[in-house]
Amino acid sequence: MCKWDEKARNDRRKGGNQFRVPLRFLIIYPRPFFLSLHLSTMLSGREVAQHNSRESCWIIVHGKVYDVTEFLNDHPGGSRIILKYAGKDATQEYDPIHPPDAITSNLPPEKHLGPVQPDTVEKVEIRITDEEKERLERIERRPSLSEILNLHDFESIAKAVMPVKAWAYYSSAADDEITIRENHAAYHRIWFRPRILRDVTNVDFSSTILGHRTSMPIYITATALGKLGHPDGELILTRAAAQHGVIQMIPTLASCSFDELVDGARPGQVQFFQLYVNKDRGITKRIVQHAESRGIKGLFITVDAPQLGRREKDMRQKFEAEDPAEVSKAGKDLVDRSQGAARAISSFIDPGLNWADLQWFKSITKMPLILKGVQCWEDALEAYDQGMAGVVLSNHGGRQLDFSRSGVEILAECVEHLKEKRGLSFPNEKFQLFVDGGVRRATDVLKAVALGATAVGIGRPFLYAYSAYGPEGVDRALQILHVRGRFTSHQRYQPVSYHLISFSFMHFQDEFEMNMRLLGAPTIKDVLPEMVDASNLRSHIVAVPSDSLFNTNYEVMQHALLKVPAKAKI
Repeated sequence: MCKWDEKARNDRRKGGNQFRVPLRFLIIYPRPFFLSLHLSTMLSGREVAQHNSRESCWIIVHGKVYDVTEFLNDHPGGSRIILKYAGKDATQEYDPIHPPDAITSNLPPEKHLGPVQPDTVEKVEIRITDEEKERLERIERRPSLSEILNLHDFESIAKAVMPVKAWAYYSSAADDEITIRENHAAYHRIWFRPRILRDVTNVDFSSTILGHRTSMPIYITATALGKLGHPDGELILTRAAAQHGVIQMIPTLASCSFDELVDGARPGQVQFFQLYVNKDRGITKRIVQHAESRGIKGLFITVDAPQLGRREKDMRQKFEAEDPAEVSKAGKDLVDRSQGAARAISSFIDPGLNWADLQWFKSITKMPLILKGVQCWEDALEAYDQGMAGVVLSNHGGRQLDFSRSGVEILAECVEHLKEKRGLSFPNEKFQLFVDGGVRRATDVLKAVALGATAVGIGRPFLYAYSAYGPEGVDRALQILHVRGRFTSHQRYQPVSYHLISFSFMHFQDEFEMNMRLLGAPTIKDVLPEMVDASNLRSHIVAVPSDSLFNTNYEVMQHALLKVPAKAKI
């Protein structure tokens, strides 16, 4: 190896700039020389393979080599999974679990070692375990989509066919998981007061959110790590939102990149963006202004996550991924395993975010600002006084503070007190109230709308839908498609090719039409507070009939278990 080639490699390992070829080489040497030079500055797979231990651990992701030796103890997923791919290509394992820029953002530049020669990389042998074989068999035994009648059914099948770790991440909630169950149960304490003898021949459940038309008073709320459920991840939701005329909220922690999701939208398709505020305000400003430049129509700032809640189902999966011997080597006190997979993608969130920061946000963007995660009327009032466009009344899907109240209960008190304090009536175009968490039926949405919500965010049910059936859910939608079409902001409905309609949105559309007729409301504007009895909403001990579908899907939390005897593993 010549001296300048050796210097290039040493500079790369130290984090220095890649070696630059002197100008005389550019003038004198023919093209084959530069091809050789390019290959010589790339790492070979053989060299990478030598760094396959805890003492020196390199991995390959998307054709680039990273030194993750010093990160092993901090990896929330445990060191075992990284060491499994030490000296090898970890892209296949990395992609579904991490946002695209997770490794480049979290590792310092000197740990970015450079590209690898593709044809020299050692192939990772993928062994199918007995558990995986059983899971694949269950996929083959899924019921036909004609048998999927509601969103509970999607959840039931997703639970059976998803990888255990993926299911644990999507379904887990905080502590004893009281709030996640309360989010759904709260809707059971609201009863309808239907009106009769009204002309409901034609039912229109279209509405507007922040001035933008939507075919239903719902939106796809932000959920992280979409590729855990399907290789196409959040792109499935982007396409479905376009096909059904609803709005998607793009998550900060998507498996797909932000630009990929924006590029995947149809011309004129409305998208919102959910923001976790970075400790580095320069990064936050760049993200916000980039989103605005790409046409995002609303910025939803998450305000309920200064620290992640304890999601014990997720945490137990991460513990199982750890090798006890590796824990001993690392030193137990040095390994923080308090958050499971979630911590790996959220350590950048600023716990110092406060009310004074809102004026700064107003100075860097003209997008409407909505606070996501408001949990009492006092904070909703403050948001109104500070000029926000609205609030999402939410407890983060029950994943943060256990025993937080449901969004729909907070909705009722916000409507009452904001009318008393500021004379506001709802729904209100200038200050909009949104709710998310626990929704499984169109009747849940109609209850929230009757109480004053502009729209309701839905997350997990759509994840379960594509995790269970993927794009094949389209076929089920076609079977229940009647006289539907594609909604646009310019006209009510347009005929559309059947192959464009997808999965579980049609369930909501059918349920909306039926329930609005039975309620006596031909349009969303006709769904009024007088049509619901919410007098028991604030009473958390009320006898109501059990929701057997929801309860059957709920996976009971486990205690710590005894270790499996060594003989049982053979």
